[in-house]
Amino acid sequence: MAKRVESPSSINTFKQCQRKYYFQYIEKLPTKKNIHLVRGNIVHSVLEDFYDIDVSKFDEDDYQIKFRAAIQQLLVHQWKKYQSNLSEVNMSEDKLKFYFEESMMMCINWYNYFIQEFKKLLSTKQKTIQEIFHELTPIREEEYRSEQHSVRGFIDAIKLNKGEAHIIDYKTNARSEIKESIILQLSIYSLLYQEKHGKIPEQVGIFFLRDKLKMLPSNEEMIKNAKFEIEAIHSHTTLTEEKGDYKKNITPLCKWRTGQCDFYDICKPRG
Repeated sequence: MAKRVESPSSINTFKQCQRKYYFQYIEKLPTKKNIHLVRGNIVHSVLEDFYDIDVSKFDEDDYQIKFRAAIQQLLVHQWKKYQSNLSEVNMSEDKLKFYFEESMMMCINWYNYFIQEFKKLLSTKQKTIQEIFHELTPIREEEYRSEQHSVRGFIDAIKLNKGEAHIIDYKTNARSEIKESIILQLSIYSLLYQEKHGKIPEQVGIFFLRDKLKMLPSNEEMIKNAKFEIEAIHSHTTLTEEKGDYKKNITPLCKWRTGQCDFYDICKPRG
């Protein structure tokens, strides 16, 4: 069988539970919309679109107020744009209001980081507001694809500064912990970047939007690990598409107090 084009998400799903991978990526069973996924998409869209705002009339007296207003307006706009998706998560108006306010807090937290970076450049460089905004604008939502390794990924932001490349992924997670799954995601991004540009990015990291930006140096060990995990999934999926060859991994992630795996009912992990 031909290799599937994998992603950090599909590889981490395979590592978490092969049966879940089978249902989602081989049988392609539908997954349910949930507030965390929808809200994550909304906030990502806000941060992507932020760098498209018109700053031509911003000046040193009002730029902070205008940037803050812009990110607030973008969230309101995206929340309305995703209204049909939000209606599918079956939540009360009070609950949705809570998630909207929490999302606004995340956007303002990100704005505070952005504005500190902006003020620092403004105080040290003889540049206009518009020039600094352009300088801080990263490459956004860029798809990287490797034909050699049959893997792809969408990178939220790539910052290029003084010859260095910094890869950043945004996360709305409750915990700001760089887990093994996140390390693998960043390692795959490093591999994809290296293959396209001929160099390993100097740093990779996560902006935990409830907390702060956490960066790590990228290195050859991460590249090596990414290749190993990619090859491990290909060596399995190219041999078989039989459900029985994708074992169940029964853990608390099957069913918990407030929800369950999308495939819990069909999988029957404990039945």
